[in-house]
Amino acid sequence: HRAVYCTMSENRGAEPIFPIKAIADLGWAQPTLIQEKAVPLALEGKDLLARARTGSGKTAAYAIPVIQQILTSKQTVQGEQAVRALILVPTKELGHQVQTMIRQLTAYCAKDVRVADISGKTELSAQKPILMEKPDIVVGTPSRVQVHISAQNLVLHSSLEMLVIDEADLLFSFGFEADLKNLICHLPKIYQAFLMSATLSDDVQALKELVLHNPVTLKLEGSNLPGSAQLQQYTVKCEEDEKFLVIYALLKLGLVRGKTLIFVGTLDRCYKLKLFLEQFGIPACVLNSELPVHSRCHIISQFNQGFYDYIIATDDAEDKGKKKKKKKNGKNKTGKDKEYGVSRGVDFQNVANVINFDFPTSVESYIHRVGRTARADNRGTALSFVAHSELSVLEEVEASLTGDCALKPYAFKMEEIQGFKYRCQDAMRAVTRQAVKEARIKEIKQELLNSQKLKMYFEDNPRDLQLLRHDKALHPAAVKPHLRNVPEYLIPSTLQNRVNPLLRRKNKKKLKLIAKGVIKTPFKVREIYRTKQKGLKSLLQINMAER
Repeated sequence: HRAVYCTMSENRGAEPIFPIKAIADLGWAQPTLIQEKAVPLALEGKDLLARARTGSGKTAAYAIPVIQQILTSKQTVQGEQAVRALILVPTKELGHQVQTMIRQLTAYCAKDVRVADISGKTELSAQKPILMEKPDIVVGTPSRVQVHISAQNLVLHSSLEMLVIDEADLLFSFGFEADLKNLICHLPKIYQAFLMSATLSDDVQALKELVLHNPVTLKLEGSNLPGSAQLQQYTVKCEEDEKFLVIYALLKLGLVRGKTLIFVGTLDRCYKLKLFLEQFGIPACVLNSELPVHSRCHIISQFNQGFYDYIIATDDAEDKGKKKKKKKNGKNKTGKDKEYGVSRGVDFQNVANVINFDFPTSVESYIHRVGRTARADNRGTALSFVAHSELSVLEEVEASLTGDCALKPYAFKMEEIQGFKYRCQDAMRAVTRQAVKEARIKEIKQELLNSQKLKMYFEDNPRDLQLLRHDKALHPAAVKPHLRNVPEYLIPSTLQNRVNPLLRRKNKKKLKLIAKGVIKTPFKVREIYRTKQKGLKSLLQINMAER
């Protein structure tokens, strides 16, 4: 960030007081394009409308100047402690992530710059003492911030200097339009504002007119997704029954390796796929809007740390564009959290693959799903299952993708995995509608217990929280042990050398040890047992004769 800091020094006329050591600890050697362009402009006091593809470092692009401005303001003007920056996010998961990022960047100036995330589901009375201390930066969803303003727990009209709206293209589709308009009435007349978005939709243009004043618009990447050198995108045309067969072959035969996000369309399909994979001994986490927010954040945190390989997630954001009616307490009749979203903004780290088990219903949803992989300079793969009824959406996606990021057909021969069809059908018989319902209830009850009753214990014993896993088997239906193993005769001949090479080496080693007599096979053990029995019988006969 040397170029960025030189600009900061020129603007301030002195050495930058921002803690460069915190950036070094994060391992950021060079600024991304959005950071290099946005940070100097922000430090000049200009309003920004920035569009950059997902995973390009937009969070740090606004967090760095916000922190720098607060530190400079406190150094030059000695005043009362006050809320100087407000960061609005569409989801609780993104709010938690932004708070974590700011705390990492303020690791060496935490006493000077304090941040509070109020996007969670905690009671207002519990968050009131935090806001009464007037943190420098407040992170929250528009509805939550508006509630605190109405309760007079948060006062912004006299102290706010900066407003940030992250994932701006998602705010209106999540139903925050009314909250946002009410909230702006409580802001001062003069403030600096940033709008960060992956797409420039009509909603973003409406926000631009509402919030920004003579902004600088940054359109940095021509394509919404990385090129084919970084992101490989494939499609597999298969119908409903074949989807489960294909996902079984991909995961069980090791054709998909590394951390994988699997997106499905509905909550029931989320648990249906989890139960199906359980039949074959494949553990996976479920991430959806019915789970408590603490559990969701903990699942994402553990996934980033490498605890799990597979997450099955719903993309509820697809339906929010159709349902903009405001619901009380952020919930709808089915108990879904309105402020949930994992395909937008949330930074899943080192995701190798994204699998669209159910093809997304819009181009925007596809871009944000696939954008969970190939972030920064990492490589990734996106694989989409496409049914005949979804071909029209696929054509829209292909038409919208520019440059060298086209979708290719996955070289997958369905006839080679037909041998697994009967095993999949056997597993599907156990995944009934009743089993899915029971699994859904069991998971929610279990996560509510983890989230609420154990919260105080985990606050006192944070290390034990690492032992809390979310990929445990639900087992509402009988699991057949023989399905865990893949018979070698069922593996296609083209994959014999690729599938389980370590297991094949172990088997060869085991055969050599058996031949040498080091390991006893069941037949060999039985033979030894019979020999011992005969020896004992002959000894008894000798003893009887001697007597």
